[in-house]
Amino acid sequence: MKLENIIAVRATKTVYRDGDLAIKVFNEDYSKADVLNEALNQARVEETSLNIPEIIEVTKINGRWAIITRFIEGKTLECLMKENPDKFDEYLELFVDTQLEVHRQKAPLLNKLKDKMHRKISQTNLNATTRYELHTRLESMPNHDKVCHGDFNPSNIIISTDGKPYILDWSHATQGNASADAARTYLLFCLANQRETAEKYLKLFCNKSDTAKQYVQKWIPIVAASQSVKEKPEERELLLSWVDIIDYE
Repeated sequence: MKLENIIAVRATKTVYRDGDLAIKVFNEDYSKADVLNEALNQARVEETSLNIPEIIEVTKINGRWAIITRFIEGKTLECLMKENPDKFDEYLELFVDTQLEVHRQKAPLLNKLKDKMHRKISQTNLNATTRYELHTRLESMPNHDKVCHGDFNPSNIIISTDGKPYILDWSHATQGNASADAARTYLLFCLANQRETAEKYLKLFCNKSDTAKQYVQKWIPIVAASQSVKEKPEERELLLSWVDIIDYE
C-alpha cells in the first residue's frame, strides 16, 4: 500500500489515494475509540440506500490508525461551486436534496443525537444557568430517529464522474432530529464566513422539507454549544453569541 498521492490534509489526518482505494491515516495521538466509532458509523450507514464509499479495512500503518475505503472519482461539491459560480444555486439545491435523502434513512444502531448533545453541553465551560437552559431546551425537542450526518457541508459531498453524489465523513453521524442537522449545516456556513449562503441554504432547506424556519433556529444555541467544545479560538466569539441568545431569532 503506497502513501504517496495525498488528496487531502486535515488537522488530525491525511488522506491518500492508492489506485481505487482512499486511505485516511490519522495522527499518532488520535483516539482509537474515535477511529473505530467512525468506521462503525460508516458501516451502519452503508446498510441504507445512500451512496457512500465502501469500507474495505480498518488497520494500522506505521503505528497510526487508518480507515481504507473505495476511492470515488470526481469533485467535491465545494470545488464545483467555486469553479462554476453561475451554477451555484443549482448546486445548492442538489446539496439540500442530498441532505434530505440522508434524513429519509433509518439506521437504528447509530448513537442518538440527543444523547450526544447532552454530553457535549455538559462538557462546555458555559455557566450552570446556561447549561441548564440548553439541557432543558434540548429535552423539550421532539424525538426523531432520522439519520443525521452531523458535518454536512459541500466539502463532504463528491459528485462522481457519472453524476452521483457520494457522502463522505460519517464520524459525527447519529440518529435524531433532522432540524438539528440542518442547524449544524447552517452554523458551518456561518463559521466559514458564508453568511449569505447560510441564509439561502436555510430558506431552501425549510421550503423543501416543509419545516418552519423558527423550528430549525431553536436548535442553533444547542448546536453552537456542542460546537464550542472543540475550543477553536477563531470560532469562540461567534459561537458564544448564539449560545447566549437562548431565544435565537
